[in-house]
Amino acid sequence: MVMAFLQNIFPDLHLFNITLCTTHTNRISMKKLFILLLPIVAITGFVLFNAFKKPVNNVADAANAGLTLPAGFNAAEIADNLGDARHLVVTPQNDIYVHLAGPRNGKGIIVLHDAGDKATVKTGFADYGGTGIYIKNGYLYASNDRDVFRYKLNEKNEVVNPGSPERIITGLVSRRMHQAKAICLDNSGNIYVNIGAYSNICSDYDKDKKGCPVLNDAAGIWQFKANKLNQKQSDGVRYATGLRNVVGMAWNQQDNRLFVMQHGRDALHDLYPNLYTVHQSAELPAECMFALKKGDNAGWPYVYYDWMQHKNMLGPEYGGDGKKGADPKYLEPVAAYPGHYAPDGLLFYTGNQFPAKYKNGAFIAFHGSWNRAPEPQAGYCVVFQPFRNGRPSGKWEVFADGFAGTAEQKASGRAIHRPCGLAQGPDGSLYVSDDNHGTIYKITYKK
Repeated sequence: MVMAFLQNIFPDLHLFNITLCTTHTNRISMKKLFILLLPIVAITGFVLFNAFKKPVNNVADAANAGLTLPAGFNAAEIADNLGDARHLVVTPQNDIYVHLAGPRNGKGIIVLHDAGDKATVKTGFADYGGTGIYIKNGYLYASNDRDVFRYKLNEKNEVVNPGSPERIITGLVSRRMHQAKAICLDNSGNIYVNIGAYSNICSDYDKDKKGCPVLNDAAGIWQFKANKLNQKQSDGVRYATGLRNVVGMAWNQQDNRLFVMQHGRDALHDLYPNLYTVHQSAELPAECMFALKKGDNAGWPYVYYDWMQHKNMLGPEYGGDGKKGADPKYLEPVAAYPGHYAPDGLLFYTGNQFPAKYKNGAFIAFHGSWNRAPEPQAGYCVVFQPFRNGRPSGKWEVFADGFAGTAEQKASGRAIHRPCGLAQGPDGSLYVSDDNHGTIYKITYKK
């Protein structure tokens, strides 16, 4: 049987058929026979191995656009190569507005239509890039690094004046880092804008430790009127301060409050190797979820949150040593996550498609970070935080993973996809944007 199989693969194998004769002239030693057959056996083994080995890629992962999801959930790539897709919103008509960090072909906002399996590009507009995008009360709001605009929508939630938006806020502080302006609207006619700190920890601006001047015009959330044109930063109200940088923002309808995700500081070990180990610097400080009210102070740069000790800590620049707690006047987070996950998206799920446990809970898009080294790179995932009565309740869990690609790509920081924005569709589907490869994912659930 084996010889027949080999002859099917190697038609000239009969040349090697050898009869062991009793005559001296025709006798071939077993050693010579082994030498003759060795190449054939090796090639046959290779062919059989490749014919019957299991595929490398998991079938379930391939069906879910490479993502790992809880049982019953499915994911699909409905668009790809859009550009650096940041935040996004979905209309009741299944149109998707995607804000790109930088214009592509002169368009900073791309409009897709989700037809089910795939989304097609309908149009594009806006000659600026940015992050924030929001729909409220018949308008589409969008931000660049200095301004916030709004566009009137028709009854189909289509922009009617793409070439001439109204500028409602202008001249926002935008300096060498944390320039992105996330936005969120409440139910009382207000719009909230993040103005990130233009430093890691304010050391360069507060050498005499007299108080960080960055807090005068940045490192906080500013509140403006959503329907008033040409407001300057000085026309707004500094709603909350002491927030290093916020990209994920959402209004919690149950608690009627603004929730934000803060990017924690960097370089604890690099700046203070005598106080913090490499491991501590990788895990700290926590990435924090805050529930804000007017006048709150989250404490940056004087404070950071230690998610392992479960308390606010005094920063080393201001006398902290990794053990001293902070002044209790500073706001504590309502939930905390390991350091350098980089939360860029926040969404409260109000749909009915997903199981009941997800109702009114929070999804967080963690963008991933370059600076956890030498610890394994972290983030590059979407997590779910359970809520009850408008507040976090229970331990968070990884909901969607696998965006980064292989373990080696994730460990090296060369992630293929990096989650950024989150949006809910009219049928309760969850959309995730990726600003590294320009992919839009749609996650659905079916019993």
